[in-house]
Amino acid sequence: MLRYIVILLLLLQCGNHTVFSQEKEAPLLITKDSVKDKDINPLAPAKAAFYSAILPGLGQAYNKKYWKIPLVYGALGATLYFYTSNNNKYHEFRDAYKARLAGNPDPKYDYLDDSRLIRAQRFYRRNRDLSMLLTVGFYALNIIDANVDAHLGQFNVNDNLSVRPDLYPDEQYRKPTFGLALNYTFK
Repeated sequence: MLRYIVILLLLLQCGNHTVFSQEKEAPLLITKDSVKDKDINPLAPAKAAFYSAILPGLGQAYNKKYWKIPLVYGALGATLYFYTSNNNKYHEFRDAYKARLAGNPDPKYDYLDDSRLIRAQRFYRRNRDLSMLLTVGFYALNIIDANVDAHLGQFNVNDNLSVRPDLYPDEQYRKPTFGLALNYTFK
C-alpha cells in the first residue's frame, strides 16, 4: 500500500508544472465579414401558412416564390373543374332515373336501362367525391409548401458549412484514398 502512495505522490510531483500567462499583445484589427447573416424570423413560417390558408398562393407570394402561384391555381382550378363537371353529370343521370321512376322518362336517356343509369350515377358520384378530395389535398399541400418554404428560406448556407473532397494517404498500403470532409465552424 505504501508503494502505491509513493508512486501516486511521484506522479503528482512530476505533473506539477508552473504555468505562466500569455503576455497581452496589441489587439488585432479584424475586419467584419461583408456577408451579414440574415436575422431569423421565427414567425415567418406561421405567417406564410396563414396567408396561404386565407388565399391560396398568397403564402408563396410572401416567400417571394412567384413561379409557384400558377401551379397552385392550376391544381386547384383543374380539380374544381372536374368536381363541377362530375357533379353536373351525376345530377343529370339522377334526375333522369327519378323521372323514369315517376313515369316521365327523359328522351335523351331512352337508350339506357335502369341499371346503367344507376351505374352512371355511382360512377360520376365517385369521381365527384374523388375530385373534392384532391381539391382539399392540393389546398393543404399549398399551405404545407408555404410553411416549409419559409422554414427553408431561413436555413443558413454560408462558407462555414462546406463539403469538399480530399485525398488521404493510406498508411498501410501507401496509396491515396478518396474521402469526404464535412467542416462546420461554430461562431
